[in-house]
Amino acid sequence: MKKKRVLGAALLSMTMGLSMFSAGAFGQAPEAKEDYRVWIQGPSAEKNKLKTQYEARWDFGDKGFTTNVNSKQYQALLKNKNVKIQLVQEHTIDAKPGTGTEAIPSDGTPWGIEAIYNDSSIQATSGGNGIKVAVLDTGVYTGHADLAGSDEQCKDFTQRKNPLVNGSCNDKNGHGTHVAGTVLAHGGANGQGVYGVASDADLWAYKVLNDRGSGYSDDIAGAIRHAADEAGRTGSNVIISMSLGSSSKDSMIASAVDYAYGKGVLVIAAAGNSGPGSNTIGYPGALTNAIAVAALENVQENGTYRVADFSSRGNPLTDGDYIIQERDVEVSAPGRAIESTWYNGSYNTISGTSMATPHVSGLAAKIWASNTNMSNTQLRAELQSRAKLNDIKGGSGAATGDDYASGFGFPRVK
Repeated sequence: MKKKRVLGAALLSMTMGLSMFSAGAFGQAPEAKEDYRVWIQGPSAEKNKLKTQYEARWDFGDKGFTTNVNSKQYQALLKNKNVKIQLVQEHTIDAKPGTGTEAIPSDGTPWGIEAIYNDSSIQATSGGNGIKVAVLDTGVYTGHADLAGSDEQCKDFTQRKNPLVNGSCNDKNGHGTHVAGTVLAHGGANGQGVYGVASDADLWAYKVLNDRGSGYSDDIAGAIRHAADEAGRTGSNVIISMSLGSSSKDSMIASAVDYAYGKGVLVIAAAGNSGPGSNTIGYPGALTNAIAVAALENVQENGTYRVADFSSRGNPLTDGDYIIQERDVEVSAPGRAIESTWYNGSYNTISGTSMATPHVSGLAAKIWASNTNMSNTQLRAELQSRAKLNDIKGGSGAATGDDYASGFGFPRVK
């Protein structure tokens, strides 16, 4: 039996952990604001005319383009009857990072790693070689000892003057670094750090949220499409891991997810932290072309791990059909009290479906690396098959078989 290192200081437990953005600010016009991010849609001729007046931030073709305007320009656009003007949805995280960090991890292979490997004595992880995992988040501290050398791409989609900046993905929030660590942390040069699920995978660190944890849907959609295009350009198997979301469906992000999925990318997203009521699942996890991940806690109930109360639930009317429809939870994974890497080179323990998502992303990378000829749809089917082997029966809404709390179950390495 392995020995656990003792955690000395108080731990931070964020039950929201960025998995859900504030719904209150979603889609509403800001008050007394000087700058606006707008989405312009309409006939091609009219859009092209406006592109000569306003610099397009993201051009989504026939779906329109986004741009930044001042208050006077915004009012003028609203008077243009030839186009449709919408404010781009702006998201704000519900939880704030704390200060309960540790210089060394209490356990190099935290309980979530033990659980997904089904091995309480595991000392290190492996797998994922050659697979690219694009973590769309607050950025990643790629200089962390346990992530050093794993970053293959580092890009910032949040800067106002340029929608895509290469070589920049700095994280001053912590959330993105934590997520990346759960996917692929390698324990550091001395092996005394923390390990993720697939320690040999390559990291594409895409900063789509600023350091306050807020971001625009067009930047997120642009990053999703960019990851898909990069998959094609490099001939790589790519997994997009998104520990973010909203209670409302965003058509720009939905279209981008469909685009990526059609390009052979596997998209994995958090279910959200608005449980335990039914039909509380967030987007983009609720989309049919994204795998929605619920959060488990390290508690046994009815002979299995228990779904955390905060974890968003799907639609109970589709229980038992083993068919993924919109607003369905697909699988579940460890999400409460998860220890991982932090933005200042230390370690932190936080909670949320944000933490469950990278466990599944890492597992997907590990499976894909061993079966590189798999398509993204075949890989998804394999995750579902493994989940069925580990049915979850604990927690509100959990039941035998496919249920609206845990989905198909908990996919594992073995």
